[in-house]
Amino acid sequence: MKIVIAGGSGFLGRPLAAALARDGHEIVVLTRGHGAARGLAQLRSVAWTPDGGTGPWAAEIDGAGAVVNLAGESIAGRRWSDAQKQRLLDSRVLATRSLVAAQRAAAAPPPVFVSGSAVGYYGPLGDEAATEDTPPGSDFLARVCVQWEAEAMHATTARTRVVCIRTGIVLEKDGGALPQMLLPFKFGAGGPIGSGRQYSPWIHRDDWVALVKWTIQTPGVTAALNATAPTPVTNREFVRALGRAMHRPAFMPAPAFALRLLLGEMADALLLSGQRALPVKAERLGFAFRYPRVEEALAAILGR
Repeated sequence: MKIVIAGGSGFLGRPLAAALARDGHEIVVLTRGHGAARGLAQLRSVAWTPDGGTGPWAAEIDGAGAVVNLAGESIAGRRWSDAQKQRLLDSRVLATRSLVAAQRAAAAPPPVFVSGSAVGYYGPLGDEAATEDTPPGSDFLARVCVQWEAEAMHATTARTRVVCIRTGIVLEKDGGALPQMLLPFKFGAGGPIGSGRQYSPWIHRDDWVALVKWTIQTPGVTAALNATAPTPVTNREFVRALGRAMHRPAFMPAPAFALRLLLGEMADALLLSGQRALPVKAERLGFAFRYPRVEEALAAILGR
């Protein structure tokens, strides 16, 4: 079937598009630039302008078997100013609004719309477990996720189910957060961030790709879905596992005050707080994680 992916040239979109293409699907990547899908076999790029409206690209949505929405500016790409925070929100809400408008105008709308979200939806929770039924937080990232998901849910009809993938920290060595985590360990300066007690809701990228594919294929999956491994760990536990995988010490902490000076509000939202998010719905519906434990995931990634 034809699967349309918005944001299909990024850290998550590239391997997802490639995996779906290997399964024999026709993949259309919606891109704001030219050649963004270059190097990805059996894919076709279509230019779009995710401004809240539609355009010629919307014809790709009509008759598609699935749409996957991963569009949005990088949360950690630059320090948060008021203007940057507005760009982060707009890049997600407007792109989602464009896709929903195209689906609702289609003669043959896709049976499933998988839209990005994040475990930041829950806000800082300390030790409290976060399932898909946990209410949203009130900080900036939580408010972004709430608005992002609300836009996506407008695509829900009798013909289209919507799934909002609340993704945690995706682990792979060619992008995402892990390369930044590895750098201090290479110089023997790795260690916990702040107190180290905050939870790190992680997932191996191969499991993330498999979970999205399973979501597309499983009609019983609707609404929110936590895309995190079943064994979240604290930051201190995570860096110890990382140190063991790299055969490096993991005792030198990164002080909270220094991170706040360097990164401002972003430090608390992305580094100094976390969520003990659990994939309750995925496990209940039968999804099996290949890498349920962080030690297994890091060994697989760093052993290549």
